[in-house]
Amino acid sequence: MAHDSRKAELLSWVKFNAGVLKTCTLFCTGTTGRLIRETLSSVIEDGTMPEVNCLLSGPLGGDFEIGAMIAEGKIDMLVFFCDNLIMQGHQNDVMGLVRLASLYNVPFATNRSTADFIISSPLFKSEEYERIIPSCIESYKNRKLK
Repeated sequence: MAHDSRKAELLSWVKFNAGVLKTCTLFCTGTTGRLIRETLSSVIEDGTMPEVNCLLSGPLGGDFEIGAMIAEGKIDMLVFFCDNLIMQGHQNDVMGLVRLASLYNVPFATNRSTADFIISSPLFKSEEYERIIPSCIESYKNRKLK
């Protein structure tokens, strides 16, 4: 995901990491997904394109779709290059993604440096690594109400 002013930066990161990303399944919001698919098509020469699933545009519900996938355990890493210099019309949706990624212990990159550190970690493609879901989630689900 990326706000419009950061899409070029995200696409540069995607191009640089195409070799790793081609083994992933990607879920993207609207325009960003289309641009990522086009970028990967231009740099991957062996025909091993990743699955790129385009959801709704972020402000039109795509942020919520990604949030639901986090809650369902379908997202292993969230990359969202945010423009923090201007207030977004869907700022509350973005903050909801931050909250869910934190709650469900999902690695979350809002900039290139963090995305580079996550994708280059030996844990990124490790078969043994299992994300730990915090016990507070189960506690909350099973809380007693009077």
